[in-house]
Amino acid sequence: MTEIAVSAKACSSAPVPDGLRHDWSRAEVEALFAKPFADLIFEAQSAHRRFFDPNEVQMSTLLSIKTGGCPEDCGYCPQSSKFDTNVKASKLMAVGAVLEEAKRARDAGASRYCMGAAWRSPKDRDLDQVIDMVRGVKSLGMETCVTLGMLDHDQALRLKDAGLDYYNHNLDTSPEYYSEIITTRTYQDRLDTLSNVRDAGINVCCGGIVGMGEDLTDRAGLLVTLANLPVHPESVPINLLVQVEGTPLSGHAPLDGFDFVRTVAVAKILMPASMIRLSAGREQMNDELQALCFLAGANSIFIGPKLLTTANPEAERDQRLFDRLGISPMPITAVETVQAAE
Repeated sequence: MTEIAVSAKACSSAPVPDGLRHDWSRAEVEALFAKPFADLIFEAQSAHRRFFDPNEVQMSTLLSIKTGGCPEDCGYCPQSSKFDTNVKASKLMAVGAVLEEAKRARDAGASRYCMGAAWRSPKDRDLDQVIDMVRGVKSLGMETCVTLGMLDHDQALRLKDAGLDYYNHNLDTSPEYYSEIITTRTYQDRLDTLSNVRDAGINVCCGGIVGMGEDLTDRAGLLVTLANLPVHPESVPINLLVQVEGTPLSGHAPLDGFDFVRTVAVAKILMPASMIRLSAGREQMNDELQALCFLAGANSIFIGPKLLTTANPEAERDQRLFDRLGISPMPITAVETVQAAE
């Protein structure tokens, strides 16, 4: 197994709920994946109910505040400047325009507003503008999240001082499979950013992507790495690869839907107090597959017509599904209660 280092001080003063483990072995997690489906779902739903109302789902909206032109070579990403995907590079959005979009998201039911910029890492002058966005969104009564690439210690502290609630920085896949997907930054680079974010006192949003040609051991390796962090990520996005023509991962055989649900269920068993978010790929899921994911412990989604550059289900479709399942939006106070318990 590839060796990785995580800052020990990242969690030295952070209590965690009783019963949460940070010492999972790869063999234990692979055994969970191998359980009969009904047994796995039962265990995941039982773990979920320890910390959450099973009939509530947290709703977020994601806006690309700076699109395209990224120098990284992440094989799944249409925003990479290395691939011909017809995604045009744009400048950082004006603060006022972002806040108008945030108001619309709030009025549509989103309690968390996420802003993403296609950077390897932000320049200080750009961070100034993002900080104004964070403060503006906070003033609307919403939780804030940004994903800006790699952060150093001082940048993380500046975002914390601005009131940032969450920082998203995914590990994407297992340490062993990572170099098959990305070569322009290392796995350790990503872990270092997570440590900087945690040390600054910002909640961590970190997950991965499945359906990139990885096997079960890689999906287990991703979840082991996440679950064995000193503090579990408060939010764990599980993305289903959206294949975009022009990216190296276009043309892969799609992942079996039951394998996706198993990944959600195992994530919930390992990290029961974390919100497990259905992220990219919901547009290509039918209602039955999404319902199984909620049963397996997923309790967060993105709403709105687009996720950065890819399609997302229309609000009406989500509402119809929620009505059929008896699901209600999670109030922001419920989110805060779970965070306080950690």
